[in-house]
Amino acid sequence: MAIDSVRLNYSTNSQMIINIALALIMFGVALGLRLSGFKRVFKNPKLVIVGLTSQLILLPAFTFLMAYLLRDYITTSVALGMILVASCPGGNISNFMSSLAKANTELSITLTSITTLAAVFTTPFNFSFWGNMYARASDLVQPLHIPFWEMFKVVMLLLGLPMLLGLLFRWKFPKLADKIVKPFKYFGIGFFLLLIVMAFAANFQLFLKYIWYVFLLVLVHNALAISIGYFFSSSMGLKHRDRRTIAIETGIQNSGLALVLIFNPKIFPPDLNMGGMMFIAGWWGIWHIVSGLTISKYWLHKDINKYNKVTQFRKNWFKKLHHENS
Repeated sequence: MAIDSVRLNYSTNSQMIINIALALIMFGVALGLRLSGFKRVFKNPKLVIVGLTSQLILLPAFTFLMAYLLRDYITTSVALGMILVASCPGGNISNFMSSLAKANTELSITLTSITTLAAVFTTPFNFSFWGNMYARASDLVQPLHIPFWEMFKVVMLLLGLPMLLGLLFRWKFPKLADKIVKPFKYFGIGFFLLLIVMAFAANFQLFLKYIWYVFLLVLVHNALAISIGYFFSSSMGLKHRDRRTIAIETGIQNSGLALVLIFNPKIFPPDLNMGGMMFIAGWWGIWHIVSGLTISKYWLHKDINKYNKVTQFRKNWFKKLHHENS
């Protein structure tokens, strides 16, 4: 219970900088969008439908179920943090991880783009729906009402507007967009990761004291997200590379958006004691990078071993054939 009353060292200036960093990342995502990539993916709409179903419907629903089953062991704040993270769109770094895992990168970019654009509606809706349902079944002394429209305005400003500006920039200056898209994207991601590290450094003692309350919970929640993506897409008959993509997309969430929303006093007044939400979203931002890179490297290593085995089999077969002919 003590984790809920924790107040992180987090200033208004820090929130503004994180807002700007998040907007820059979304602008960079929009710069890299190509109509040809969308066309190729939408020739097989099943891939997109399965991916969106996994991330926008199954993940929030299973997260609510997980939080409800653990209601005697976690606080409402921690549960709402899990639901909020599950309601956020896919993280931009998932595109890099899909490329590393030899998955369907075009599908990854498409799903990230669609969930980011749709987040203006889906994030407020999913969190309001599942969050209010959990809050009504919880032991909150002060009733919690999650303001849909306030959350909608924040998400629109942080995600919708930068994406729109990025699309307009690409349409007006396509050659310049091609030149700056990669450095812009990497700068945005690097800058945001630096801010997360700085935030943890400013709260290091609190981190050491309370991380053990959420470490295992985030690990299991993230593993659940990745498993939902992989096994649901597998049950729908998708190819291996598409399963990998949807698993990564479902497991990599834009927890930066969750942190921005948590620190907005119009959405979550300070007197609600939502320290658990902060720790869940903050640790998710670090852990999903660790888990995503780990599973991507595992799949890459698995493909390399498979390729080496096939190559060795062919060499042995040709040697045997050559020996018999001799």
